[in-house]
Amino acid sequence: MHYHISVTDPESHFLSIVYTIPEIEGDFIEIQLPAWRPGRYEIQNFAKNIQFIEAISKSGEKLSLNKITKDRWRVQTHGANEIAIRYSYYAAIQNAGSSYVDPDLWYLNFINFSMYTEGRINEGYTVQLDLPEAYEIACGLPVIGHNLLKADDFYQLVDSPLLASNNLQKCEYEVDGVHFQVWMHGNLKPNWKRIQHDFKRFSKEQVATMQGFPESNYHFLNLILPTAFYHGVEHRNSTMVVLGPDDEGEGLYTDLLGVSSHELFHAWNLIRIRPLEFLPYDFTRENYFGTCFVAEGCTTYYGDLFLKRSGVFDEEAYLKELQVYLKRHFEQSGSSKQSLVESSFDLWLDGYEKGIPDRKVSVYHKGALVALILDLFIRKKTNHAQSLDDVMRLLWQRFGKPFIGYTLQDYIDIVEEVAGERLEWYWEECILSSFPLEGRLNEALAFVGLQMTTFSNGNTQLQVHDDFRAKIQRDKWLASVQALSEDEEE
Repeated sequence: MHYHISVTDPESHFLSIVYTIPEIEGDFIEIQLPAWRPGRYEIQNFAKNIQFIEAISKSGEKLSLNKITKDRWRVQTHGANEIAIRYSYYAAIQNAGSSYVDPDLWYLNFINFSMYTEGRINEGYTVQLDLPEAYEIACGLPVIGHNLLKADDFYQLVDSPLLASNNLQKCEYEVDGVHFQVWMHGNLKPNWKRIQHDFKRFSKEQVATMQGFPESNYHFLNLILPTAFYHGVEHRNSTMVVLGPDDEGEGLYTDLLGVSSHELFHAWNLIRIRPLEFLPYDFTRENYFGTCFVAEGCTTYYGDLFLKRSGVFDEEAYLKELQVYLKRHFEQSGSSKQSLVESSFDLWLDGYEKGIPDRKVSVYHKGALVALILDLFIRKKTNHAQSLDDVMRLLWQRFGKPFIGYTLQDYIDIVEEVAGERLEWYWEECILSSFPLEGRLNEALAFVGLQMTTFSNGNTQLQVHDDFRAKIQRDKWLASVQALSEDEEE
């Protein structure tokens, strides 16, 4: 399979695409444009951005092409063994899951506009980009020729976003033989020495915790806007991040650290440690699953925790981020009626909009808090000999490495194996019901000298009690799992 992508008029924001399908057998084929994208569990309707589409045989004959669903077409082959699908796609949105072209930048998420042929989704793809001279490519896909990319199958293609421009900036570093690249596009002058130092620290902490990395290389792709923005999406060996405003200074850098650490942990948790319902992805419809509190909640918890463990955040900065999760859960959805499993399932229904009052909970914020409760419970019970780290490592070893997909029951079984006991209270109160979290949360926080207080106006506040023994437990909880070098400690 082959894609040829060009942009005749960058000001128009239109991509001109030719999708060539070889070795065709039969009287017709069906081609499918994805209805959604991984990392955003709602129907996206990308087909609304297609302005024009036609099918042409290798000999130049125009073939009959009929739309049979909102994003699926049937092509009558008339005996042709190779067909080209020509179409134009409007790429004019700048968020971490979209596509955008202008005279200075190509930003492509192939999931938005790439099609697959029914029955041939596992075949390889090449992509030829007609880029302007001097453009540099930032992408997780291998480059095998001049602006020519290669993907092993459709799944890899659409899990590999791309930036291309003559104004890209980057730094590089290595951790345990893995090559990391941090790319930037935008009106800013990055402090590359600081970025390289901090990114290397949290990357080392994550790799040490999980005892290896799934890929040989990884790309942090960053699009920095002049307007306020915060969005990141995980991918197989990259993440796409859109942030702004570009003049925010230290606030922008803190956001960059937080979203980057979060998305890097997704390289294990969700990209490879994947719910069974996602193997394989069905791009034609909703893929319902009840474990997003693991995929996103645990990742949210660990994203900031790794920044503290690695020394990028100090304790004050970490507790400030924890306070954010507390406020967002208890002040926005503390009295909601859905459980985490129900809200995970219903992401496809209303997960990314405000919704009706007191219905859903955030799989990110409540998910992070129940991960904290579980981590501190296991640590207290085992005097830090076991923790949520062991749960994540077992998920990686048993499900991520063999890439076989886990169920809610698999997660329950591994958690109880690590804890050494049945945890009916945890599943019933924290995961499967809307039982208030305050009691269990403060019980867990007390172990490390913290307390959440709710005031009469509904506001919440995280308080620190400097009891000597609790401080020791807090230090153990927030400690690095790897020995920092002298250079990293500076």
